[in-house]
Amino acid sequence: MTTATTLYLGSLRTEATHTRSGQQVITDAPLDNNGKGEAFSPTDMVSAALSSCMMTIMGQLAERENINLAGLKADVVKVMSANPRKIAEIQVTFTHPTLEATDIQKEKLKRAALTCPVALSLADSVKQTVNFNF
Repeated sequence: MTTATTLYLGSLRTEATHTRSGQQVITDAPLDNNGKGEAFSPTDMVSAALSSCMMTIMGQLAERENINLAGLKADVVKVMSANPRKIAEIQVTFTHPTLEATDIQKEKLKRAALTCPVALSLADSVKQTVNFNF
């Protein structure tokens, strides 16, 4: 089954539709690459996907461990290299100042995040810098 269908709309803009749900995502090329920068760029989406995947896998662990992970926040910074133009680094900083979990559970959450499918799928040349503030 097709996961998504993507349509080129012109002017460096795409519209991806998730087949199962019908949800749509617009992407634009960034301002520094001849785009309008009015939406996520494809490389922004990759960076955001990393944090979302990490949160999802942490959420699965949290449910098994009866940890309330609601309110967990991730700030994501994407660093591009110029030649070749590609993602050089993704920095993810997780913050949850009131997380109620043991030190062992916190270590399990960190391990879960670092081994999410997106993290494991990115090329080794993409540096992943992940900080946990909880």
